[in-house]
Amino acid sequence: MGKDEQGIHKAKLWQLFGFSLNNVATNMYLWLMTFISYYLTGMIGVGVVLASSLVTVMRIWDGVSDPFIGFVVDKTNGRFGKNRPFVVIGQVIMICMSAIMFFVVPNFPKAFRFVAFVVFYAFYIVGYTLQCVVTKSAQTCMTNDPKQRPLLSVFIGIGNAIFFAAMPYYSYTYLLKKHHFSFNMDFFTEHWIFCVIFSVVCSVIVIISLIEKDREEFYGIGGVSKVSFKDYVEIIKNNRAIQMLVVSASTDKLAVQAKGDATITLIVYGIVCGNAAVSGVLNAYTIIPNMIFIIFIAGLVSAKFGQKKSMQIGSWGALFSCVALILLFVLGDPTTLSLPGDGVFKGWTVFTVLFLVFTLLYNGFNTVCSNVVITMTADCADYEVYRSGKYVPGMIGTLFSFVDKLISSLASTIVGLMCAAIGFTHALPTAETPYSTKLFIIGMVGMYGLILFGLICNIIAMKFYPLSKDKMNEIQEEIARIKEQNKIA
Repeated sequence: MGKDEQGIHKAKLWQLFGFSLNNVATNMYLWLMTFISYYLTGMIGVGVVLASSLVTVMRIWDGVSDPFIGFVVDKTNGRFGKNRPFVVIGQVIMICMSAIMFFVVPNFPKAFRFVAFVVFYAFYIVGYTLQCVVTKSAQTCMTNDPKQRPLLSVFIGIGNAIFFAAMPYYSYTYLLKKHHFSFNMDFFTEHWIFCVIFSVVCSVIVIISLIEKDREEFYGIGGVSKVSFKDYVEIIKNNRAIQMLVVSASTDKLAVQAKGDATITLIVYGIVCGNAAVSGVLNAYTIIPNMIFIIFIAGLVSAKFGQKKSMQIGSWGALFSCVALILLFVLGDPTTLSLPGDGVFKGWTVFTVLFLVFTLLYNGFNTVCSNVVITMTADCADYEVYRSGKYVPGMIGTLFSFVDKLISSLASTIVGLMCAAIGFTHALPTAETPYSTKLFIIGMVGMYGLILFGLICNIIAMKFYPLSKDKMNEIQEEIARIKEQNKIA
């Protein structure tokens, strides 16, 4: 689709949906690496603290590499567009490096395995970042319509809802059970094959969806901006929108990373509740409610009142739901938790019903926050054009990711240190580990405590976030004026 007289351009619905799958494509690898601590302790032979610390260091490396890749994206304007080359190159690197990490490194002499793993992991991270940056960078050329852009958030949210409902079931309920609840080589081999194939298919769809829109006429001010690394400092100093979004998203991401850590999942469901299989079926119950929240809050509310309002509603709703879940675990009997499909269900209990209700509310509201923040980065990129006249979506997206990853990288280390502090220095807790109050506390902090901290930061940050719906309409009008002025010049 072309532009109207105000400079607004839209994408076809199938293009928005297809492009949104880039988030699923990269999430397949992110999910695969969720189990990396178990791979390191079991297959590579390193201790718990070292394994969890490596995950932190590699995520920091991921963040450090982001600005350089964002800079390259903003400088790119070739025959195959600004964004599509990075999908292809990133995917190829991730396939090759992850294959070496999982299937070649274990055959190295034991003394060299860990060092070799670190080297290939570092290269893998570069590939991951190359493809991830497209999710944020290409949004601005897909659509700049304030009413249509929230649709991208809806599509990303629906994709995430399906993904995070299906993958825990596949990994925990099906695959881990198939391999007798053991993180062995057969588990990792089958997991890798499934994730890679699915990611490749999604990436092909992304490339097809970008062909029509990944063109110079849809870039910020009609071309490639002259940028340098010093622009990062200027953006950090003066772009209030990205400042507040970073505060909000990075603290959220730290909490979500810890909550989704395989160790925390097993502690809460396998040890505290005594039913590890329930974690695999839980998301199947939340998928439809999540989609409803995404459509009505991230979609309809954003289109009518702006994305900032969606973030505020989602944060308050998730906060109250999270408090209710903590109180339920403290006052109720978590050992009675069981759901149809987990293999041991014997009937509905008070704890199960309340847990399901509060979890549906928490997941629904929090899903809004985690998905709308992705499309809010596009608003921040447009704001930068409005503020400084520079179209730098790569810089904005990777600056956001840089700080986000630096902070969220602490999640694995936090989990590892908490476990080590209560005696788990050589092996992580498993579903067979006996219950203890210390494990209960770790489980609650990892599952819900950090979430509360992140949500409070959201609420504070959104008070100072400047991009309301009216402001975005003003920004798009000004960008259209800048483009017309450049054409005349």
